[in-house]
Amino acid sequence: MKQHTDALIWILVAAATASVVALAVFQGRRAEARFSGLSAPDLSLPRLDGRGKSPLPHSKVTVVDFWATWCAPCRASMPRVQKVWQEYRLRGLEIYSVDTDDPAPNREPAVRNFLIENGLTFPVVIDDGSAAKAFAVTSLPTMLLLDRQGKIVWSRVGALTMNDERDLRGAIERSLGR
Repeated sequence: MKQHTDALIWILVAAATASVVALAVFQGRRAEARFSGLSAPDLSLPRLDGRGKSPLPHSKVTVVDFWATWCAPCRASMPRVQKVWQEYRLRGLEIYSVDTDDPAPNREPAVRNFLIENGLTFPVVIDDGSAAKAFAVTSLPTMLLLDRQGKIVWSRVGALTMNDERDLRGAIERSLGR
């Protein structure tokens, strides 16, 4: 009887887990659809390197990546983001990497250390909440691709998988027009 009860409990746990995962995937895809075709807002955020503010690039193909150091899916995505940026930046791809960590006295040194520890060299801006609000970002990571007209032509909510990276590369190629 105990074995039967234990098996039933594990079946219920597995079913509940599958339901939560399916809901998360559905919600992520629904969130991605709401970005499609929208225009990017005008933004200018403080640069992590301390050299003033950096505006969101206009008339350039740009990856806008919202992330935080504490976010496990963000951490999993970062090597792919770095690789894509390194491969396409000489062809004109810009990156607007937006750190969304909570404001704290040690925020910027912690972000710099995170980048160094993970071998990440792309430029980073620090969000005061205005960028996440302007783009209506509710989940991390959120990645958007803007075409030269500032329209969102590709988006992902959640970790950047191998398939997502392939889709992103296709969208970059189409947007660069080469």
